[in-house]
Amino acid sequence: MASDKIIHLDESTFENGISKGLTLVDFWAEWCAPCRALAPTMDKLAEEYSDKVTVAKVDIDSNPTIPAKFGIRGIPTVMMFRDGQQVDMFVGNSPDKVRAMVERAVS
Repeated sequence: MASDKIIHLDESTFENGISKGLTLVDFWAEWCAPCRALAPTMDKLAEEYSDKVTVAKVDIDSNPTIPAKFGIRGIPTVMMFRDGQQVDMFVGNSPDKVRAMVERAVS
């Protein structure tokens, strides 16, 4: 079940969506099995850290210029932004590493 706390960003909303505070962005695609496997972790993080971190998803197939801008070549790629600036990144399906990225950012 997808969290209602996750926002979906596209090419017209991305810059504004990451511009304030901490934003965790999951770059994914529907056809990507590791992306689908990581989804429950993203849902949990959105619920647990809703007061500290905005959790967002970007469908790379529908929004190809965003991953190109960041040089994303593998998915899932999860990036942490602070006030619009990338501060951390992880590629792959590792719930523990994604959670650690969030914990580093909020501490």
